[in-house]
Formats: sequence, structure tokens, C-alpha cells
Amino acid sequence: MEVEERVVEIEHPLPCLSESDTQGIIKGRDLFGYVGIEAVLDQMRRKTMKAGFEFNIMVVGQSGLGKSTLVNTLFKSKVSRKSCTPNYEEKISKTVHLQSVSHIIEEKGVKMKLTVIDTPGFGDQINNENCWEPIVQYVNEQYEKYLKEELNVNRKKRIPDSRVHCCVYFLPATGHWLRPIDVEFMRRLGKIVSIVPVIAKADTLTLEERLEFKQRIRQDLQANGIRVYPQKEYDEDAEDRILNDKIRENIPFAVVGTDKEHQVNGNKVLGRKTKWGIIEVENVAHCEFAHLRDLLIRSHLQDLKDVTHNIHYETYRVKRLNESNANGVVKYCMLI
Repeated sequence: MEVEERVVEIEHPLPCLSESDTQGIIKGRDLFGYVGIEAVLDQMRRKTMKAGFEFNIMVVGQSGLGKSTLVNTLFKSKVSRKSCTPNYEEKISKTVHLQSVSHIIEEKGVKMKLTVIDTPGFGDQINNENCWEPIVQYVNEQYEKYLKEELNVNRKKRIPDSRVHCCVYFLPATGHWLRPIDVEFMRRLGKIVSIVPVIAKADTLTLEERLEFKQRIRQDLQANGIRVYPQKEYDEDAEDRILNDKIRENIPFAVVGTDKEHQVNGNKVLGRKTKWGIIEVENVAHCEFAHLRDLLIRSHLQDLKDVTHNIHYETYRVKRLNESNANGVVKYCMLI
């Protein structure tokens, strides 16, 4: 009688472990037939399409750098506070005052609740000392709000997420080095939120000036220990590292924003018309807007949300719970 031998590949054979500790890898060729495990991806997709998801983006920079225009260009709709406020008047605020506006964007059946947080007044004063404090406070308040919802005995089935998933920081195209306010802001905020720096209105620089400016900024970031997204320590595997290394080589992104279309070679393109020609926003030969868009939306949106939840929020949560435990111990000692 012939006995059929069936080999199951084990990733790490550990003969000394008990049965409950061993873990085998059973691949497709070892299965008796079709199981249907891969159908879970369709299930996840259907649930996500029904429920939708949230994405909260903060834009920071002094007035006149085109923050509203760039956000509108990113999402190809008038989503900025400036664009959707009737009779909006640009006024320089004496203090940093955070404001947000939310929209439901639907594309091919997928719904996203987009919240854009603006920071009018940042960097607009003669004395900008501590102008980052209201922003730090806002970010931490959103973590606190989420934590309180999580700790409720009867918590909601789906906790509303107002945490800042990404902060796009706008650098003026000076062509020099980072300003003290840039260094201080990114050093402080980089510890609590994912920061993506961009050079605003990059069409005011020549290609040579742009390249030199980007190199100087990268040197400044490294010299000051500033953490910008995506951080090397968060790369999960070699594939992630290769992809993220290409992104890190391009940071900061030199961008141009516009919501106007022009005819170029018979095609409609988003671009800025100048006396020298049309600067095509989505043409990587003209600016790096496409790289920024791909990072924020098409390739890393979910990772930005994951880093916010698993790294930044988790750091805040552990700190707050340790503080609560320490306060509880102190109160108990005082009672006895």
C-alpha cells in the first residue's frame, strides 16, 4: 500500500517548541482546494465603500504662499476655507487662530470626509515667538478627544476621528536656508504629527536655484534633527524602504498650485500662464506637485493614518495614561 507524503513548508522549523507554539505556512499548492481567503479583500473594500473614511490635513505657513490654492489643486475642488466662504476677506490675524472646514468627497463610490485645518496668522507678525503653541495645543486636543472616546464604557461603534493625519508645511521660495521659525516649528511638531514640507510658489526659482535650495533644506533638516514624513524607522520592509527612499530624495517638494485650466497641444491641463509660457502643475518636468499628490493621496494616505494612530497617538495615549496612574498613586498615598 502506497502512502502519499504531503509536505507543508514551515518558515522557521522549531522542533523544541510545543505544538501550540509552532506556526506553519500552508501555501496554495498545499491546499486541498479553493478556500476563498482572498475574498476578504472584497469584503474589506465593500465595508470601506459603505462607511467611507476620514482624512484630516493641516496646512501651515505665512499668508500669501498659496495654501488654499494648493489644497484645491490637490483635491480638484474648492475645499479650502477661503474658497468656500462667501465674501471672504483676507485679513492678517494678530494671533494664530486655527479654523477647519469639512467636505464629503465621493469618487467612484468611495466616500472620504476631508477636513482641512488652516492656521491664519502663523508667521505673519513681526514677533513670531511661540506662534506654534496654538498648533501644538490643537493637535494634542484632538488626541485627547479621541482618547476620552476610547475610554468611555459605552463607547461609539466608530469613534469620530479629528486627529491631524498630515501637516503640510509651506516654505517660502527664498533660495537661502530654513528660517528660525521653520526650524523651531518643524522640530516641535515633527514629534507629534507627520510633517511634509513643500516649497511654495516654486516657479519663482530657476531649476538650478530650486535644486540648490532643496539641498540646503535637507542639510538643515538633518543638522537640526527634524523628523519629516516618511521617517526611515517606520519603513516596514525592503519594498517600503525603496519606495520611501525615492520620496525622501525629493523632499521638500517644489510645488505650484492653480485651479485654472489651459489648452496645451490640444489637451486641457491645470497650469499657470506666464509671459514665458504655461507652467503645467501636473507635469513633473515643471514642478513636483504630482509627487506631493501621489504621496498624500494615491500611495501613502492610509500609511499617514496608520502612523498617526500607531505612533503619534499611541505616544500621547501612553503618556496620558502614565500621568493618570501617577496621579492615582499620589492620591492613594495621601489618603493613607
